[in-house]
Amino acid sequence: MSLLRLFLFVLITPVSGLVAYGENAPPAQTNPKPTPSLKVESGITFDWIHVDGPYIALTFDDGPSSKLTPKLLDLLAAHHIKATFFLIGENAAQYPDIVAREAKEGHEVANHSWSHPNFNKMSDDGVRAQLRKTDDAIKSAIGTSPTLLRPPYGNVTAHQKKWINQEFGYKIVLWDVDPLDWRRPGPSVVCNRIVKNTRAGSIVLAHDIHPGTIDAMPCVLKELEAKGFKFVTVSELIAMQTPLPPKPSPTPKSSPAPKASLSPKASVSPKAVPVKSISPSPTPQN
Repeated sequence: MSLLRLFLFVLITPVSGLVAYGENAPPAQTNPKPTPSLKVESGITFDWIHVDGPYIALTFDDGPSSKLTPKLLDLLAAHHIKATFFLIGENAAQYPDIVAREAKEGHEVANHSWSHPNFNKMSDDGVRAQLRKTDDAIKSAIGTSPTLLRPPYGNVTAHQKKWINQEFGYKIVLWDVDPLDWRRPGPSVVCNRIVKNTRAGSIVLAHDIHPGTIDAMPCVLKELEAKGFKFVTVSELIAMQTPLPPKPSPTPKSSPAPKASLSPKASVSPKAVPVKSISPSPTPQN
């Protein structure tokens, strides 16, 4: 009788287990979500542009300055050069006539926040307020809203980039040439750093609120023109973008011919050497 009960228990147990789980059965394991691709930033963030030709973009941050920006505008006009100005909203609201002049003379005007905070440490609502107030100040001065944003310090999260682009339509503009002019190293150092590091497609960072930077610009413009560079706004440079050429596939290294497998002491017959018959020496006596 006990054997029969044991047999019935073995038959019933798997079925009972399935019934016990019912709808609460653990789900089958699925593959984890893939890591977000960097392609999400494609067409949103720019620090250098691949272009066909010697085109570059000069950019100036933190203005306008009531004393220095007009001097810079005079210099750019003398060279027939267009630049891009990333404006602090507070300054744009204070000097709307300079902002209007920048736009009137063909320069590009863009958003650089209202008061230059670090976006990385701010809430979305805080960043939104910074951008909106600056956008309004620029639009009040020139009649249109900007299309570019340079985050202060270049600091912005991937999440912020995405919603800023979706909500404001801004492209995020960084740079690939930085003379560190905000440290005020002197006009000659600023000039040398810019001229040395600029290449086709470069976005050059500078600030039109430092006297040394303005003093460096005659040298910068002269030297870059001598190298054949042509100056455009950032939006014009982006519009010139061409695809990067594909990287050449690495040439596979030819594998060395396999060496013949040789058995120890047996693969190659030694050259026959005539051997003389030698009688064994007698065993020495003690």
